Amino acid sequence: MTILKTYARLWVDDLDASLPLLRTLVGAEPDLRFAFDAIELAAVGDFLVIAGPPEERSRYGHASATVIVDDLDAVVARLVASGGEVTTPEATSATGRYLYARHAGGAEVEYVEWVPELVGRIVDPWLTRNRSVSCSPPE
Repeated sequence: MTILKTYARLWVDDLDASLPLLRTLVGAEPDLRFAFDAIELAAVGDFLVIAGPPEERSRYGHASATVIVDDLDAVVARLVASGGEVTTPEATSATGRYLYARHAGGAEVEYVEWVPELVGRIVDPWLTRNRSVSCSPPE
């Protein structure tokens, strides 16, 4: 299992008003922008910007980060083996399969296995410039 990308989550009232500064700071346009339920999301660099009505945002606010992985099933196996638990069962969105999980220490994270098109468009170019972090089980 490999962690492909980790996003810091930014909760905002207005997505369009938030993007100009992030474009300047990151030096790039959003890699991804989409709506999910009643919220809007945009990925700019290593930021996942989430906007929408407060009552909708609160449904997703328990996770401290969004982590993109290459194998969601392997994540679940390792989480459970280390004392963690899945807190929101696996579901599917336009970006791929995802779930929420609480680590043994209490941190809650959203894990996503992107569809191949997103991996090819967003992660593969990044991997050619940087090194990914591989999580191998201890021997």
